[in-house]
Formats: sequence, structure tokens, C-alpha cells
Amino acid sequence: MAAKKKKKITVLIADDQTLFRAGIKDLLENEKSLEVVGEAADGVEALRMVKKLKPSVILLDIKLPHMDGIEATRQIHRDCPDTNVLILSSYEDESHVMEAIQAGANGYLSKMLPASELVNALKAFANEGVMIPQPVMSKLIDGLRQMGSASAEASLVALTKTEIKVLALLGRGQSNKEIASTLACSVKTVKNHLNSVFQKLGVSNRTEAVVKGIDLGLISAEAAEAA
Repeated sequence: MAAKKKKKITVLIADDQTLFRAGIKDLLENEKSLEVVGEAADGVEALRMVKKLKPSVILLDIKLPHMDGIEATRQIHRDCPDTNVLILSSYEDESHVMEAIQAGANGYLSKMLPASELVNALKAFANEGVMIPQPVMSKLIDGLRQMGSASAEASLVALTKTEIKVLALLGRGQSNKEIASTLACSVKTVKNHLNSVFQKLGVSNRTEAVVKGIDLGLISAEAAEAA
């Protein structure tokens, strides 16, 4: 029996700089597992194309004409939840990171990332649905700390020690396979823990779980580093 052909990761690129879009497209088209299905030059066009093409991932600039990346993210998250939003931006301060994640972005990468790292990050992101590098995560944590932690709500969330450990490892950007290796268990067990964490925190994806965990004080930068 022939092996089942692996489905390609479909990508939509949304950026107002034509040369930047062309460069990213050329880079991604050299990868057999990735397929660029469209390009958009502004937020309104990006939203329209996501609804039409339903890509696996949209690489979305945070600063776009007509509708900025934050509002586009918010509407994509609401109307097309199966499309993962990966913000690709030159801004890395906590206010931009916070705003993007709160709008529903699943990940946040710097435009200064080397080309090879961008491809690897995109593949990992498409498979795991989360991509917040540690420097960006630190900024996110700082922003949440400035807002204050919802400790009262945290007391109502009964995560087990293992679930908190899994959440902390998510905060370090580990994949399911890496978490399984760290905890010496199967990937299936990790998925079961994640499903339980999602249900208890009332979230639908890995990024939201990490952000909610930090916001509630269930994990911290120190816990993530020590995990």
C-alpha cells in the first residue's frame, strides 16, 4: 500500500512591501512542504483572501494600510479560526507583542530573523500552532506583569503539577515531541495533558494557554526556565 502523501502547509503572505513579499515567497517556494497560495498588500485584502483561500498560516505584518495587522488578526481569529496567524514584524516591544497576542495571533516573529530560521520556525509553527521565541516571550511576560496577575481567578484553575510543567515547557517554545522527551512520556500523553489544560483554562490553542497561564500566575519566566 502506497504511503499517504503529506499535506502541504499553505501560506498567505500579507505585507505592504512588494520586495519583502517577493523575497519571502521565493524563500518558501524552495521548500517542498510549503506552498504560497497568495499575497496581500493590505489588511482588508488579507482578510478577504484568508476567507477565500483558507490557508494553514498567514504571515501577517503588524503595520498594514487600510486595516492594520492587529485588527486583521482579530477578524481572522473570529471568522477563520482554522488559519493560524503568525505576526512577522520589525517591532518587538511588549506593547506590540501583547496587542497581537490578545487579538488572537498564534505567534510573533521578528523580520530580522535569518532566512533559514524563518523557514524552520514556520514549519514548527504550522505543526504546533504556536511560535513565541524566548526573547519575545520575556517581553510578553513583562507586559503581563505590568498589568498584574489575576490571582483570584488562578485559585479556581486546578491544574495538576504535570499540567503546569507542560504549560511551562510550552512557554519555552517546546514542541509536543520535545515535551514528551523532557517528561519521559509519549507524545499522545502530552496531547492528553494539553487537552486537559485547554479545557481547564478555557482556551483553544497553545499560545492562548501560555498567555493565560502567565496572566493567572500559574507559570512565570522563572518557572519556564527551570522546567
